[in-house]
Amino acid sequence: MPELPEVETTRRGIAPHLEGQRVSRVVVRERRLRWPIPEDLDVRLSGQRIVLVERRAKYLLINAEVGTLISHLGMSGNLRLVEVGMPAAKHEHVDIELESGLALRYTDPRRFGAMLWSQDPHNHELLIRLGPEPLTDLFDGDRLFQLSRGRSMAVKPFIMDNAVVVGVGNIYATEALFAAGIDPRREAGGISRARYLKLAIEIKRILAAAIERGGTTLRDFIGGDGQPGYFQQELFVYGRGGEACKVCGTELRNVVLGQRASVFCPKCQR
Repeated sequence: MPELPEVETTRRGIAPHLEGQRVSRVVVRERRLRWPIPEDLDVRLSGQRIVLVERRAKYLLINAEVGTLISHLGMSGNLRLVEVGMPAAKHEHVDIELESGLALRYTDPRRFGAMLWSQDPHNHELLIRLGPEPLTDLFDGDRLFQLSRGRSMAVKPFIMDNAVVVGVGNIYATEALFAAGIDPRREAGGISRARYLKLAIEIKRILAAAIERGGTTLRDFIGGDGQPGYFQQELFVYGRGGEACKVCGTELRNVVLGQRASVFCPKCQR
């Protein structure tokens, strides 16, 4: 599933080609995504100029002159730029055609993504309860420490809770906990302030590094420019269960936490 770095990579890839451009028409070949694409999306968006392309958590906000398209890549989706009129292959569900001659094409084999329209996106039901962005000053170790008090859940699903902080998905939570030396099975409420300060720093560092490397391509993720991400070359633990730890050589262990597979080093992480 595309996580925050992959979505931010997509935003950076498409924004320069969308911002300031006018939409000529919207072609919808398949409306049945996680929620149906609005029947009148073409009417609402066509003729409008795109003002700004933002990201909130894993949602892309394509802000037009009147209204905003909220897009989510789901489990297997991607947005990339193609020439207007380029034949669509299977699973290429939507084209947002621009007067420039380019089209923003949405592909989603599993159809678990979304394209919704809103006049007030930041107060939309999907976004209004989200926690702070991890790469801002609103997120730090003190926030993790305070929100974790009295929580018996494991620390990994705790930091993956979008009400705590957005965008720390499975890949990057696994890597950040390893970098901070914290066992992902530990109770969130039993971890000290000092260790949460370290964890917040590692979350920020790893997410920033992943964005700079174009995200992580494990199966089919590509950015807005059609290129894969390269951060998978720097993964220490994610997807490496049964292999040797790159730091100490101990065999990495698999565990399921919050219904998600996780990998950790029993020696490096306590």
